[in-house]
Amino acid sequence: MDPIKILTANIDKPNSTSIDVYIDGGGYKAVATALKMKPEEVTQLVKDSEMRGRGGAGFPTGMKWGFVPKNAPKPTWLLCNADESEPGTFKDRVLMEKDPHLLIEGMIIAGYAIGSNPMSYIYIRGEFYFGAMVLEKALDEARSKGYLGKNILGSGFDFDITVARGAGAYICGEETGLIESVEGHRGQPRVKPPFPAIIGVFGGPTVVNNVETLACVPLIVNNGADWFKSFGSPKNTGPKLYCVSGSVRKPGVYEFPMGINLKELIYDHCGGILGDRKLKAVIPGGASAPMLTPDEIDLPLNFDAVQKAGSMLGSAGIIVLDDSVCIVDAVWRLAKFFAHESCGQCTPCREGTNWLESVLDRIERGNGRPQDADLLLSMSDNIGGKSLCALGDAAIGPVISSVNKFRDEYLHHIEHKSCLPETVRYRRLDRAVTAH
Repeated sequence: MDPIKILTANIDKPNSTSIDVYIDGGGYKAVATALKMKPEEVTQLVKDSEMRGRGGAGFPTGMKWGFVPKNAPKPTWLLCNADESEPGTFKDRVLMEKDPHLLIEGMIIAGYAIGSNPMSYIYIRGEFYFGAMVLEKALDEARSKGYLGKNILGSGFDFDITVARGAGAYICGEETGLIESVEGHRGQPRVKPPFPAIIGVFGGPTVVNNVETLACVPLIVNNGADWFKSFGSPKNTGPKLYCVSGSVRKPGVYEFPMGINLKELIYDHCGGILGDRKLKAVIPGGASAPMLTPDEIDLPLNFDAVQKAGSMLGSAGIIVLDDSVCIVDAVWRLAKFFAHESCGQCTPCREGTNWLESVLDRIERGNGRPQDADLLLSMSDNIGGKSLCALGDAAIGPVISSVNKFRDEYLHHIEHKSCLPETVRYRRLDRAVTAH
């Protein structure tokens, strides 16, 4: 499959963040078209495109917009999730820093479709300082050209966007945690129901969409639902950005029709494994996705196929691990991250993630016990599906898949009190044990 440049069409242009460059390339035509349609017609167009959200869950975008009640007693809100906190994921950052007006145009159209309050928010993680500055400048340009503010293009539609900077909490990538943070509270998830479409930010109906999702909206309006569905396969449609990092020769953000073969992506487009080493495992959807082994990667990268393979496409953050990587050490690092990022609100996640990290730590230090591999599975069972939000499920994905698929490596750690011989020389000295 050949790469495409649709979502990324503007990013290599000189001065790509400028509104004049964006307009010269056909930018903001979709806004003019959408504002001549009825809001429900715009929503139906997105439904017809079969686009699924690009933030991780893969929920149909048009259906999500359709959940917003009409004539609600409180204003409706649109929030853009630009937190991009999933390790291994960096596609939204590219769009914001290289083509901010594509996102802004998508937000204007989405806001019109759902009947949004005149003010909306881009919630961006605090570490993305440069991206926030690019967005602020782009928003000023859009206001100066009449695409934001009062009576946009004489349509009677009022709409503006504020950049809300977070403080770098992973949990604020979860939509209700994001909502709490926008309101000025600690970023902790809410109990659902009620769902944000009914009671969200400031008590009003709320739609939270990811950056890449909103960036697709102008493409659909300009080219039509059938054009969008010409990429990918039914229920897995459109162009898609894939982030590839780890042990590959050419890491980066790649754009393909939804469903590029994972094996083809790694070996043909990313140049294969760094240093001609052997592939050991692939995490296909960001750090929370269960691992795939080399004999499981001949599959299309779409929501349904990856789920059928026992993992998830998630944010399409593909992390490639070669045979020099100690799986136990890699999973320990992931567990440490999730334990640190747990908001502490619910017991299964607060206690469970710390216990997972603790058991993995003792295995790594050469103090593992024969029952520890099964203990990790047992603890995971007491976390999965029992936490308030999806962080608990995210934390156990790498643990369960690694124990099931690389149990021999765990047992080697426990019996020999060391990593496998081929991975020992890559160990960090401050984590080394006597047997190393």
